[in-house]
Amino acid sequence: MGEFRILEIKQSVFADNDRRADEVRKELKEKKVFLLNLMSSPGSGKTTTLTRTIEHLQEELRIGVMEADIDSDVDAQTISAMGVKAIQLHTGGMCHLDADMTAQGLDGLETGDIDLAILENVGNLVCPAEFDTGAVKNAMILSVPEGDDKPLKYPLMFSICDVVLINKIDVLPYFDFDMEKCKKNILMRNPNAKIIPISARTGEGIEEWAKWLRDEVKEWQK
Repeated sequence: MGEFRILEIKQSVFADNDRRADEVRKELKEKKVFLLNLMSSPGSGKTTTLTRTIEHLQEELRIGVMEADIDSDVDAQTISAMGVKAIQLHTGGMCHLDADMTAQGLDGLETGDIDLAILENVGNLVCPAEFDTGAVKNAMILSVPEGDDKPLKYPLMFSICDVVLINKIDVLPYFDFDMEKCKKNILMRNPNAKIIPISARTGEGIEEWAKWLRDEVKEWQK
């Protein structure tokens, strides 16, 4: 039987991406631009949460949004209608963004007049967690209808996020969702995660989330 080599291609791809992500963060720090990577599964209320966040912060911070999708420009239209700079990123079928793709998006967004850039990543709890985008902080949204066991099923996503927003708490009475169990599952994966229950529909909890984000931006800009 002939000899053959095994090449760890995935490791090389991640190593190259990590280097590029560090370069992106360095450039953002020099420009005093805070980049938030916002992730979730489809239907968790990501865009609605984003619009609520913008309502709370757009009088204080100059905000720009990059909407990433496999196709369509629906979300970018929604954000742009709020008077915020927005661009749509089409991934060409890919289920995530990497650091170089994010850098291209930042160039298109033209961050010279932006304090806070938000990347609304592709709706997916697997692929986006594997790639460092160069963001300063990672946040994710888990909605009540998805279940309190998701931190056990998607450990990487929860382990890399600085903040977990538990959305749609207004429908808690209608679902078998144990809030304390969910928090325990999240902290088991990531003891440093900040957990904020919210309802993007009613606005409950959004002020706490906006305050956290506001404080992080100010700290980054020092």
